[in-house]
Amino acid sequence: MKNPKRLLKAICLLILIGIATVLATNYVVKSKTKGLIFSSVKDAPKVKVAIIFGAGINGNKPSKYLKDRLDAGILLYKNNKVEKLLLSGDNGRDEHDELTVMKLYCYENGVDTTKIYIDYAGFDSYSTMFRAKEIFKVDTAILVSQKYHLNRCVYIGNKLGIKCYGFSADNGTYQGYKYVSFREYLAITKSVFDVWRNRKPQYLGESVNISRASNYTKE
Repeated sequence: MKNPKRLLKAICLLILIGIATVLATNYVVKSKTKGLIFSSVKDAPKVKVAIIFGAGINGNKPSKYLKDRLDAGILLYKNNKVEKLLLSGDNGRDEHDELTVMKLYCYENGVDTTKIYIDYAGFDSYSTMFRAKEIFKVDTAILVSQKYHLNRCVYIGNKLGIKCYGFSADNGTYQGYKYVSFREYLAITKSVFDVWRNRKPQYLGESVNISRASNYTKE
């Protein structure tokens, strides 16, 4: 049987290494991206496309998180900061059809359907950014999400070859915000390793060039 004290020391050392890794990766990611995130439409750069990340639905309505992201993206569009919206989310189950909710919300709030593009396999933030580059041929974008989420998204996009900015969709209070903000520390660390190992998304598929016709459908 191993020495209990030696085993305890090894466990403590691993925990300390883990904590140090999380803190170091978060510091690097946030320091590299904090100057690229905007909360004012006036200050936001003018680019071709805004990428809006899915964030859950309630029946056939967007969640508070998602509604604010959609509203922020629509605000950029109506103020001519972006020409097009790329909606990315989870469309893998009939009972959780984020993309239909998202695209209808944009249409009902005045966005021309020819300016709406749909990523049906944005199952996580890394997949969204990888697919934006490889499938939609995006080279520059402003990413729309709550502030806690933007450092990671901008970091991933820049590392994958997209010149990225962030636009904060924060508007009021959110249920579980402290939890998702804490969880983001681990998600940022994971994103660094995803980039390092060049992780491939589960699905890729045919190209839908953002400079060409929209893949919006009424179904």
